[in-house]
Amino acid sequence: MPKPVIKLTSFGYLHLPHDTEGRPVPPQADRIEDVRDRLRDPAAARDILDLDGLDLRVQAVVRNTSGALELIANLADHADLPAGPRHIAIGCAGGKHRACGLTELLAHALRDRGRQVEVEHLHRHLPRVLNTTHTANREQEPTR
Repeated sequence: MPKPVIKLTSFGYLHLPHDTEGRPVPPQADRIEDVRDRLRDPAAARDILDLDGLDLRVQAVVRNTSGALELIANLADHADLPAGPRHIAIGCAGGKHRACGLTELLAHALRDRGRQVEVEHLHRHLPRVLNTTHTANREQEPTR
């Protein structure tokens, strides 16, 4: 019997709506992976600033980031469990580099395992967020 399709969604926390307490509301998913503090921001590499995670150069930077390969393997293993997630959402600050690139890499890994994957990138088309404040190593909503 074929396994169900896995939906993967990338997003940026700085582009999300907020709840009544001011917290960002991520997309509905069985598993939400916040990579803001787990993976170095590849946008620090000047040559990929204007690219997004669909570009192979961005994916290479994300793949070579410490902890990325382990995270991809963990997410792929979890998705293969009989009661594993059917929808995984991956978020970073802006949704353009880390989350988008990691989502694409995870999609490739799952397809290599024979899984059918549906990919959605919520914020990769939006401009980079330039005016942010950092609190406890986490980027927050830009001041307006």
